[in-house]
Amino acid sequence: MVKQARERRTYDQECGLAYALDVVGERWTLLIIRELLLRPRRYHELLSALPGIGTNLLADRLAFLTEAGLIEPIEPGRRTGGYALTELGRSLHESILGLARFGLIVGANQPHRPSMAVRPAWAALAIEAMIDSSRASDIDEVYQFDVDGEVFHVSVVGGHASTHAGPAENPTLVAITDARTFFDLGMRRVDPIEAVVSGAVRVTGSPAAVPRCLRLIGLGGSDHAGPGSARGTAATPGGAGAGTVTTRR
Repeated sequence: MVKQARERRTYDQECGLAYALDVVGERWTLLIIRELLLRPRRYHELLSALPGIGTNLLADRLAFLTEAGLIEPIEPGRRTGGYALTELGRSLHESILGLARFGLIVGANQPHRPSMAVRPAWAALAIEAMIDSSRASDIDEVYQFDVDGEVFHVSVVGGHASTHAGPAENPTLVAITDARTFFDLGMRRVDPIEAVVSGAVRVTGSPAAVPRCLRLIGLGGSDHAGPGSARGTAATPGGAGAGTVTTRR
């Protein structure tokens, strides 16, 4: 149950959505939750991951989320200590993934601003949002991603895909790129085949797994469409067929 928090503005509506927005509807709040979904964070890590928030505002949001029962300090009594999500906070996972999927569609139709911040740590959540298990292969395999040193992998088992932090024991496919290229791909500004051909993305492993991986994350095969489209669950890019990728060993 959510604890009674400090005096704040409220929608004052007997509605589940309104109650939720009373707690997480303020600016920066869901982005703080995003960071803590990835792993517990220290105060300075959150400050670095959220450029523009300011120290006083971050402290205020953390205090409110603690009072609301969504996060808890790892080192109670230390303002600059670490924070982790509670069970209630972790229950926001699926909601945040849904918003991220919506945001991929919105972002694909926005003018590109190279000055926008990107962080490698955001890549795993982005991939998790892009995945649609209904497009998963019936072949069990593992796709590993390395985005500026942030390593995570996607396991496909029995037609279901799941995302995991850290390297895989024996990945079928490994894709290595930088954060800017990764998010340009996710926002459908760059064609994945062109990214591989240009060397912006380096791929090693089974060539046969490449089109299956691209299709799973909505970037290949029959999922291709123009970068401005918004059909299905996400906009997808135009370009060559995924099966033409040549991997490097």
